[in-house]
Parts: sequence; structure tokens; C-alpha cells
Amino acid sequence: MQNTIKPFKAYYYNPEKVDFAKVVCPPYDVISADDQVKLHERSPYNFTHIDLGKDKPSDSKDNNKYTRAKTIFDTWVEKNIIMQDEMPSIYFYKQEYKIVGQKHCRVGFISLMHLKNDQESKVFPHENTHAHAVDDRLQLTKALDANLSCIFVCYADQQKKVENIFNHKVAASMPMVDVKDDDGVRHILWRLSDPVLIKQVQQTLEGQQLFIADGHHRFKVANEYRQFRSGSKKSISGEEPFNYVMTYFTNIDSKDLKIFPMHRIVKKFKADLTSLEEFFRIDRIKNKAELPILLAQAGRNEHTFVLYTKEGSRLLRLKNRLLIDEVVKDGSSEYKRLDAVILKNFMFDKLGIKSEDIIYTKDMNEVMSAVDNGQAEAGFILNPVRIEQLKAIALNGEKMPPKTTYFYPKVLSGLTVYKME
Repeated sequence: MQNTIKPFKAYYYNPEKVDFAKVVCPPYDVISADDQVKLHERSPYNFTHIDLGKDKPSDSKDNNKYTRAKTIFDTWVEKNIIMQDEMPSIYFYKQEYKIVGQKHCRVGFISLMHLKNDQESKVFPHENTHAHAVDDRLQLTKALDANLSCIFVCYADQQKKVENIFNHKVAASMPMVDVKDDDGVRHILWRLSDPVLIKQVQQTLEGQQLFIADGHHRFKVANEYRQFRSGSKKSISGEEPFNYVMTYFTNIDSKDLKIFPMHRIVKKFKADLTSLEEFFRIDRIKNKAELPILLAQAGRNEHTFVLYTKEGSRLLRLKNRLLIDEVVKDGSSEYKRLDAVILKNFMFDKLGIKSEDIIYTKDMNEVMSAVDNGQAEAGFILNPVRIEQLKAIALNGEKMPPKTTYFYPKVLSGLTVYKME
């Protein structure tokens, strides 16, 4: 029987050759076009040169951003810019960050995760994937035979067994990487090569249900790549390198696992507020500074939103929960009770707000400034999804609406690479 997780000999930047602050980057799917240019210019060795290359007008089947990524990676290995670890290891990863001035610290680890067929898999996604994004990453994976960035997965460990191994056996040793990103998050990485301790981590995760937080496209790609590679083999042992995917694991029971809400900026909003009173109790918020506190307090027991317009802020609370099953036709009870689903069905659909008029952001201040500056007519500020909701929906085999969760902080790319040799 294969273990759920497995150590590997990661490729990583040679600290004698690079400044980590100049070479690591966010996950490719949160990098804007402007940021892509900045990161490319930051260093010739920035990881985006491989993970998020640029298209060129002269691209062909034999010369494109995927083939160039392979050439760049191979050249960096030759020049010892990137080197391979000597021992199979798992890599403990600590992120220190602040939210509204309060310090937080999330501990996890990077290892390989065993891939299984859908019927046997205990890995549960909660988001849909898009074919063009999957195809892009699949081409890159085929070109390099490598996982460049991690899937982000949550496991259960109420007794903090894995964290205790880190605290007592790893944290005092010299880290491989210690770097601050552009958001001020500190990322620290250590290796653990001791087979006895690795075995203890494996035993903690064995047989568990695992929940994907981020990296749904990477997970889909890993499974498609596995299918592609196994198609050419007469027999499969299950231990081939392509049967594993590089994954970041963190404890679902940790208070420092943060999910940010995704707020809605609405470009056109012509609603008469009296029309909303059929479904919502509406209270004016006099002091903008109280907005997050009132929203969080009301959201403990009710489906609550803040509507922000030039006329000020209003707290909207759904009057009658019994209407949810009448109005929301599709999905399980857990799905129907997501705030994002209620907002869409009770507000956007009834007011005729089109999806092309909605911009999503995790930043509440961005909502308010878009309205204040006249770029949008309204904004809706939401409470975050709770981890129990995510678990329930994933276990039901359902997918949340797009832009429902934002896990923070993101796992940096450029810390480790898994080459499937």
C-alpha cells in the first residue's frame, strides 16, 4: 500500500547564487499582466521566467514559452543556479504575516502526494476548473516533466502531531530559505530528511480525507498528466514519479488557516432600496469604521452583507431563512446557504445584475474606493466562508461558485520543484 505522502529530492535555488527576494514569486494564477512584467524584470533568474513565460509573435510548435521554460530550467541547473537536494525530504514551511495589525503564523510542509483514480481518491476539490487554463499548465508540465508549484491541501490534525515534530525537531535548525514577499509575509523553509520522523508525518495523514484549498487546476493537470504518462506503459506499479504531485499540506484545524471573503464591485446598480425590503432587513451603518465588526457579528447567526454606495453603507440581513429552499433551486442544503449563493439568487438575479458588471476582490478598501471614485455604483462586502462549509460542499461532490474563497497567504512559487525523472 502506497503512503499518501512521500519525501522527494527537491530542486531549489542555490542560496550562494541568488537573492531569494528577487527570484521567488506568487502562484502564477494570481499574477497580473503588469506584475508578470515587473517580476521578469526583477531578476533574470526570477521563477516567472519558467512558470509564467511570455508568448512571442514568432512562436511555433518547436519554439514557444513551454519549450523555452525547459531550456531555461536546464540551463539554470547546468549553471548551478538551481540544484537538487541530496536526500529525499519533506520541507517544513512557516509563514508569518499580519492581518489588521494582528500577528499570525501558519505552519505546513511540502511533500509529494499520491494520486489515485477518482473512485479511490480521498482528495476533495471545491472549485470548477477551466479547460484553457488546464491545457496551458498541462503543456508546461509535459515540456518540463515537472511540478513547478504546489497544490495547497488541508488535512486534520487536532492533536498537532505534525506541528510538534516541527517545533521539537526542525524549527531550531538552519532554514534553507528565509524571505519576505511583496506583501510583507515572511516565508521560511526547512528540510526534514530523517526517515523516522517522516514516517510519523506519513502515519498522521494516512487514510485521511484531504481538502484542496488552492490549486484546483494544478490537481486536474496532475491527474491528466498521470493519465497521459501511464497510457504508454504496459503495467503500472503506482510508484512511478508521475503518480505523485508536489503538494503543500497544512492543518485544517489551525486557527491560522485564513480564508478571506471575495467581495463584489458592481459597475451598474440602479436598485430602489425599498424593493430589497421584501427579503432583507436594512440598517444604515453610520460609522464606516464599524462596518467589518457589524458584518462579522451579524454574520454569526444570519446571512448578512454590507451594501456600499455613494449614499453610505447599509447592513442587509436576510429576513426569512425558510425562503432559501424556495428561491435557490439547485444544490445541497450546505451549498444553498453559502452567502455568495444567497447574494446571487436574492439580489443579483432579481435585480438583473449581469456577471460582466461584477468585479471580484478580497480587499474591502478596494470596494469602497471603486465606489467613491465613481468607477462603480455599488459594492457588496461579504463574510468569509467557514472551513466547515468548504468541507461539507467538497464531500458532497459539489463545487462552490467562482470567486467564493481566497486562502491567505499564498504558497510561494520557486521554493521547490518536483522533477519527475
